[in-house]
Amino acid sequence: MANRVNGKLLVIGFGPGHFDHMSGRARQAIGESDVIVGYNTYVDLIRGLLTDQEIVRTGMTEEVSRAQEAVRLAEEGKKVAVISSGDAGVYGMAGLVYEVLIEKGWHPDTGVEVEVIPGISAIQSCASLLGSPVMHDACTISLSDHLTPWETIARRIEAAAVADFVIALYNPKSGRRTRQIVETQRILLEHRAADTPVGLIKSAYREREHVVLTTLERMLEHDIGMLTTVIIGNSSTFVHHGLMITPRGYQRKYTLDSTIQDLKPHQRLKPEAEPWALEGSLSGKNGQDPTGSISAAKVEVEKPNLPALAMEALSILEAKGKVQTTALADASSETASVVSIFEVAVSSGLAEKKWTPAQMKLLAELAGEKGEIEYTPHHQILLRVPTDSPQEIIDCLTGEGLLLNPVGDTVQIKACDFCHGDKGESIPFAEELNRRIGGLTVPKELKIGFNGCAMACYGAVTEEIGIVFRRGSFDLFLGGKNIGRNAHAAQRVAEGLTPEALVEAVEQVVREYAEKGNPNERFNKYFKRVGVVAGFRHADAPKPTIPELACGE
Repeated sequence: MANRVNGKLLVIGFGPGHFDHMSGRARQAIGESDVIVGYNTYVDLIRGLLTDQEIVRTGMTEEVSRAQEAVRLAEEGKKVAVISSGDAGVYGMAGLVYEVLIEKGWHPDTGVEVEVIPGISAIQSCASLLGSPVMHDACTISLSDHLTPWETIARRIEAAAVADFVIALYNPKSGRRTRQIVETQRILLEHRAADTPVGLIKSAYREREHVVLTTLERMLEHDIGMLTTVIIGNSSTFVHHGLMITPRGYQRKYTLDSTIQDLKPHQRLKPEAEPWALEGSLSGKNGQDPTGSISAAKVEVEKPNLPALAMEALSILEAKGKVQTTALADASSETASVVSIFEVAVSSGLAEKKWTPAQMKLLAELAGEKGEIEYTPHHQILLRVPTDSPQEIIDCLTGEGLLLNPVGDTVQIKACDFCHGDKGESIPFAEELNRRIGGLTVPKELKIGFNGCAMACYGAVTEEIGIVFRRGSFDLFLGGKNIGRNAHAAQRVAEGLTPEALVEAVEQVVREYAEKGNPNERFNKYFKRVGVVAGFRHADAPKPTIPELACGE
């Protein structure tokens, strides 16, 4: 084996910043180094450990130059400490140091030696100040989109929210990045309750340490910056006397307020004691032998005892003081009843914006005291009614001439905001489209914008599918995006289509998307991914060129 280069890189995570929380190896490595390389603030935090080492310090956003200088000095034969707060391998310098080395053709056996020294990451130090919020599955997400596209970050936030992870947000906000935390809250509120506990920890274990316990709904009312870590609880996280606690699940099998357990140690891991587990949900009669292995025969999954699970959940909430169950009927009783909530989107018509007094009165009567009425930006009213007879509700609404659509990831057609259908020559074709594909289930909510004349008041060309009627024919637009930092108009894929050709083309586009789109994939992303839909080829939206202003600003 060739001789190794004599220098060494010590990539050190020194924890939250206080010497008490720094590992012995981290202290030792700093002491034995010839050179310390780090961000200005980090060098200041460990100044009490420095002796006569050479110091290389830089400002924010100069991580690459620090890594390159550290590698250069190590290749000269020096011992170089590259310091990071928290853990060097969690949004720290470890990965970048390796990347710079690899670009230079580094090999572990012959190049400079590298030692990565772990430290306490922010998720751990901040959690300790809150209580025990990350006792169950958790993830970290950085909201900085300087190096990672925001769309990727948003997908990760949504995935973590859906999967019920406890989430630690790093780099949540800076002087210029202010919208990311707002968008994050919006995404999370789609999947989590407004009162979900949230901890805001600034400068953990440093001089200006500040801890705030709040809720998902109210977290933006507090100061959040680059030194803040945001920890968001999952569906079981609760607050007790100022502490944020996420249960591990022991209450399912153990009696926490008694020294005598109902289940003996040899019983606790048996399938019947864990009906929620994968193995516990498999029937031994359907292909599982007594040893627990699954044969090639078809395995049928037993249906869980939903009333029992519901009562278990209620008992946990009652123990936390969040709900009173004394007035509830016994869910295991044959007399117990469950009332469903019927939800439907109601409008006065595709292009009709006027509601009659009779229609409004009917909505109020159907909602009653226990129902809800919510207006949407799409000229629809969401009606939520507790009922066991949804068909009666449907009959009442349609009998009054109202148009109904399902709620969720379905096709919605919206036509002409302002003219009230006065230029109505094209409206019958919008109605035909609605009959064919309105309410169709698709991978992600899909809005089709329909402009009934060339004035295009509604702005259909910014929707994912846009239709504009002019001079007896139609122009078709695909792939628009009307929100977000990369919002853009749709691509015109056809013009001068006859009404019949338009209806056929749009239906084919939508049905291909419904069949081939990935779960939760918006149409504009699907169109870009597959390249061709119903014979229409995708083209990237041109990037705007902004000329230099005469004033130079």
